[in-house]
Amino acid sequence: MDDRSSLGRVSGSTESVSTVTSEEFVLVPPSAGGSPSSSEGKPRLKMSWNGSEQLQKAMEEVLDDDVTHEGTRQDEHTEDPQTPVASGSQKRPPNLTLDPCPADGSVGSTDSSAPEEDSVQFSKLSYLGCTWVKAPRSESEAQKAMATLRAESAIPIPVILHVPNIPEGCVRIVDQASGTEIASFPIYKVLFCARGKDGTLEGDCFSFTESYRSSEDFQIHVFSCHIKEAVSRILYSFSTAFKRSSKPAPDVRDSALPMSPDGDVYTFTVSMEVREDDGKGNFSPVPKDRDKYYFKLRQSVQKKVVVTVQQMNNKELVIERCFGMLLSPGQKVRNNDMHLLDMESMGKSADGKAYVITGTWDPTTPVFQMLNEDTPKDKQVFMTVAVDLVVTEVVEPVRFLMEAPVRVYPSNERFWYFSRKTFSETFYLKLKQGGARGSQGDAMLEVVSLQRHSERTNGGRGRLQSPTEEEEPEEDSDSEISSGTGDVSKDCPEKILESWGSILNRWHSNLCVRPKGLSALVRPGVPEALRAEVWQLLSGCHSDQDLLERYRILITKDSAQEGVITRDIHRTFPAHDYFKDSNGDGQDSLYKICKAYSVYDEEIGYCQGQSFLAAVLLLHMPEEQAFCVLVKIMYEYGLRALYKNNFEELHCKFYQLERLLQEQLPELWSHFQEMNLEAHMYASQWFLTLFTAKFPLCMVFHITDLLLCEGLNIIFNVALALLKTSKEDLLQADFEGALKFFRVQLPKRYRAAENARRLMEQACNIKVPTKKLKKFEKEYQSLRESQLQQEDPIDRYQRENRRLQEASMRLEQENDDLAHELVTSKIALRNDLDQAEDKADALNKELLNTKQRLVETEEEKRRQEEETAQLKEVFRRELEKAESEIKKTTAIIAEYKQICSQLSTRLEKQQAATKEELDIVKSKVMSCERCREVFSKDGALQMPAALGESRRSEQDEEKDSLKAQLRELELELAQTKLQLVEAKCKIQELEHQRGVLMTEVQAAKNSWFSKTLGSLKTSSSNQTPPSPKEG
Repeated sequence: MDDRSSLGRVSGSTESVSTVTSEEFVLVPPSAGGSPSSSEGKPRLKMSWNGSEQLQKAMEEVLDDDVTHEGTRQDEHTEDPQTPVASGSQKRPPNLTLDPCPADGSVGSTDSSAPEEDSVQFSKLSYLGCTWVKAPRSESEAQKAMATLRAESAIPIPVILHVPNIPEGCVRIVDQASGTEIASFPIYKVLFCARGKDGTLEGDCFSFTESYRSSEDFQIHVFSCHIKEAVSRILYSFSTAFKRSSKPAPDVRDSALPMSPDGDVYTFTVSMEVREDDGKGNFSPVPKDRDKYYFKLRQSVQKKVVVTVQQMNNKELVIERCFGMLLSPGQKVRNNDMHLLDMESMGKSADGKAYVITGTWDPTTPVFQMLNEDTPKDKQVFMTVAVDLVVTEVVEPVRFLMEAPVRVYPSNERFWYFSRKTFSETFYLKLKQGGARGSQGDAMLEVVSLQRHSERTNGGRGRLQSPTEEEEPEEDSDSEISSGTGDVSKDCPEKILESWGSILNRWHSNLCVRPKGLSALVRPGVPEALRAEVWQLLSGCHSDQDLLERYRILITKDSAQEGVITRDIHRTFPAHDYFKDSNGDGQDSLYKICKAYSVYDEEIGYCQGQSFLAAVLLLHMPEEQAFCVLVKIMYEYGLRALYKNNFEELHCKFYQLERLLQEQLPELWSHFQEMNLEAHMYASQWFLTLFTAKFPLCMVFHITDLLLCEGLNIIFNVALALLKTSKEDLLQADFEGALKFFRVQLPKRYRAAENARRLMEQACNIKVPTKKLKKFEKEYQSLRESQLQQEDPIDRYQRENRRLQEASMRLEQENDDLAHELVTSKIALRNDLDQAEDKADALNKELLNTKQRLVETEEEKRRQEEETAQLKEVFRRELEKAESEIKKTTAIIAEYKQICSQLSTRLEKQQAATKEELDIVKSKVMSCERCREVFSKDGALQMPAALGESRRSEQDEEKDSLKAQLRELELELAQTKLQLVEAKCKIQELEHQRGVLMTEVQAAKNSWFSKTLGSLKTSSSNQTPPSPKEG
């Protein structure tokens, strides 16, 4: 923390007081028992002295007498928060007289004769100065401030101090010489008083801390006096005034918190933090995902849950205690499903602004099994945490419930990138006056509703939003931006696209020559949609099929640097979605490219920084093309040379950059020389990674455009542009500040695409002549040679000897590796040969078995053909037999039909003859008078009964006989028809059996026997396996 002290005219002063020094203090942790508490909501003042025991006892007696006289007793509470800052001020010679009298003057007035309020006046004091502090009640920090200001204040200011006797009074500091009021502070804003340690130079000093303008800014004012014992009297006056004051101090919420438009609505911000055991006895906060804000938990690791509740507006509600912290897996859980955690601590935070509850959580408990299992990759789970708080002014307990997304990882998982922002929710507590009364007779409040911010904005119970986060400063934050950040616009004016289309058409017609006007189009940046094609054309690998095939072979080989590559790819572009997932497509392709290049370039291998350049290429093209472009950049653009000969070429680039800086920015170069800030301290990544490691992607892609078009010297243009735009900041920075600026602030400046565009435009306008670079290179070589010549020959020989020994050791190692590889290859070849011989023997045996099966199959085929011929003969005979039976049946049917026809003809003839005979008989009978009576008028025969019956019986018998004959004929006809149908069915069945047998015979011809025979004949004709001994 860089806290710069400042002292000036506090208010209404006619004299100015300036800063004379600047100090930086280390944070001091608060003491364990330093948290004040007050049920009455009144401010407390800590009085601190370091005198003798007699003085301490005397002060206690004075305070006891004062309490008795007032008729009240109040306990003094102390608090020991955190952060101090100190500064110096102008000083004047000390002078002190103790003179109790009414206070004079008013704010900003030079006339102090008019009485304003009852106060005790202390004159002939010396004002040593004031400074900012963040721990207003820390005694140790007050001692440091007094020591610093006493030692460094050369000209103290003689002042008169007025301490009020009434609660509404103000502490006033008046210039003794002019009577002008320098400052005035209401007594309720004074938080802390202390005196210097006895026996030190600060023994005659005292100080008080006041809240400056807001509840988060505090100033400490330091005074000295000649009468050492008077310090106790001054502190006593402060104590008396403070006890009489009924107004709350600013660190108590009633004065600091803004009032809500709805007086009955209280706003709380509840933050949650999960901490895990780091194995060293400490609990460290778990990381959170950058995008989805879920907590990243490890399995089976002991945890702590820390919940911080802070009231943001309205009259402060006093939180007495937390009687339960509950936790459960899932969302929207029922109350019965929540599980109580063991409470570790509860109480106010160090600054008194919030209430902090800490509970211990054992995730191995069965009820938390869901939060202790490895979460699948495409899934996340939730945990619900609730705290039940007892609020003094509220009848029932208040529960704040938070639902947070989490993912559980293995216990040995390491997280390379995460968000440090807090997980918090805003709650709105609506209260109303109730009928109950508190212990003091005050009316108690009742809870009407408690809503989250998301519920309130959605008009009901809505889904929990992503945790609110405090906005991080753009450039003042100490955190570096992650590589791979920044959005790249894909928009491009139509005219530019048309120009590119024309250029590319001409380029494709003649790939050997770059078209005119290309550089002018590349300088503003290549359109994002065309970068893949243009980069390949610029690098000359658009049609390098040999290198593409080489890559496919290289990725199958092993690399000695696979461990280093695996470690680096997890740290490459962690902010980009394509590379953030472990074992994702992006990291897999990046690993393949880096591994392939380490095998391709055995001299250099893989060097840290190559992964960033490979990742940039992968974002625009497939991995095969990206590998080809990477090879071209390393070999043809000279990037590979920077890694050779102990980075000798890289040091030459640093020298060239410093010489360019000396010529174009001499003031900045001189400042760097004074600080001993060399180019390699800030520009190493610029050259080795081509600005890809730290800067936003929009700037990185533009630099790559220019690099592929102009060459490696474009790095000097970009570096000079960066230094020019940052000149003023760097001139004001010291050594550490400059390094921090290069590491943190500088990349953040170009997260906006417009800033990056302006920088690249400026870089293109900077002239870096090639002749000048060659001149600087010769200078560097001359300097190197002169250094070598001036060097002691023994040292030079020893260094050369060491270099040769290292080379010898490297070559011996390579020889050993090659020998080992040769032996391994021989063993592998011998094993392969043995396996081939075993395979040949097995194939020969299989061939013999196959031939044997072929003979058996041919025999089986012959036997099947004989059986098929026999079946055909049987079917033929059966068919002939059936056909002869059909012919016989057909003849019988024809005869039967003929017989039936003949019988029908005979019957008709007999009926006609019978009718004629009957007519003749009738005519004869009717001619006889005697017989006429026998017949009725209608022609019916009227015969005697006996005669009629006899004739009727004869006729019936005749009819029966005819019917019987007819029935026999019909039966015979039916049987004939049935035999005909049966014959037809049998014929059809025989035809069906014949078709089935013919199908089976045909299938037998095309069976696997014939196929096996054909394949065996083919293999035996094409393959004549050599004997193992001949091979």
